[in-house]
Amino acid sequence: MNTIEIIFWIFLFVVFYTYIGYGILLYLLVVIKERLLKKGNKPGTIDEFPEVTFLIAAYNEEDIIDEKMQNTFSLEYPKNKFKVVWITDGTTDKSNKKLEAYSSVNVLFQPQRQGKTAALNRAMKYITSSIVVFSDANTMLNKSAIIEIVKAFSDNEVGCVAGEKRIKSLDKDSASSGGEGIYWKYESSLKNLDSRLNSAVGAAGELYAIRRKLFEEMGRETLLDDFILSMRIAMKGYKIRYCKDAYAVESGTLNMEEEKKRKIRIAAGGLQSVIKLTPLLNVFKYPLLSFQYISHRVLRWTITPFMLISLLPLNIVLISIDDRWLFKILLVIQILFYCAGIAGKMMQDRKLKNKIFFVPYFFLFMNLNVFRGIAYFVNKRGDGTWEKSKRN
Repeated sequence: MNTIEIIFWIFLFVVFYTYIGYGILLYLLVVIKERLLKKGNKPGTIDEFPEVTFLIAAYNEEDIIDEKMQNTFSLEYPKNKFKVVWITDGTTDKSNKKLEAYSSVNVLFQPQRQGKTAALNRAMKYITSSIVVFSDANTMLNKSAIIEIVKAFSDNEVGCVAGEKRIKSLDKDSASSGGEGIYWKYESSLKNLDSRLNSAVGAAGELYAIRRKLFEEMGRETLLDDFILSMRIAMKGYKIRYCKDAYAVESGTLNMEEEKKRKIRIAAGGLQSVIKLTPLLNVFKYPLLSFQYISHRVLRWTITPFMLISLLPLNIVLISIDDRWLFKILLVIQILFYCAGIAGKMMQDRKLKNKIFFVPYFFLFMNLNVFRGIAYFVNKRGDGTWEKSKRN
């Protein structure tokens, strides 16, 4: 076996493991664990309702304020133990004017826009509730979401609870909405399995909660505040519990151009997170958590996309020096996959509807934006603001 062939097999294994293999391994580990212990992560009970602050960071969200407030008031939780806080730093539209109509809501505002992370750091100084639930302005929660989250905190080992993100697409067949929905279903399955094995690997800003005492300020240049905050809590020895019975519904991204903005920011934030969370790469200090973190996040945000794009040229070189049928089959599979992705792109551009090509197109699209994200991070690593993506 020559050097090129060894490199090819290593790259192929890492790509397979990152996107499929880890999910399979994770499932098997969870099955073994739950059969041996004969129990899973069951929700607890609420003996006494703790005070909860519902914190919403918003920037120019006037169009969604009323709908968000109606949804917030419909949440099932004792009203005397439920506080609602909006922080609208830098907002220039009518958001603050609209919020004045809700007398029970506390609004924090300053004219300067410094980014979401800086806003959260500032808002937390005014919050004393034992549990803080974070949510985005454009996401709607199920009525029992807060109660289900609080139940999860009945386990003293739980320091953060991650809700489930669901995509409501007005156009089920668009590549942006359809692809995003498929991706989040897969992500939700992985998060659930991670949580059942040990701890979920991060939380999404659409809906998550923490114990107030565990909050620590983040640099305002932080792009993925939800991920950094939740993982730092896990590094303190607490669990991030995934709660699928508490979910936030969000409309799908308007189109692929808007989805590109979001993916670039996430990719840049992922690389930034790997740097900020360098100690978490120490498998001797964080054996199981580090294994989950590297498998679920680090590989996707760092080396795997580079290995993915290297497989095709490596395969071509291998055939030129060794025309084994196995290498030919692998080359054909790769070519067909890329062709399917290109076909998906062409159909999307022509507004043709075909779900078969959404998966390869969206998969390649996500990996392409990892490279764009790297460039974004290099150019804007000191800026925690970003242009939000438009949604349906």
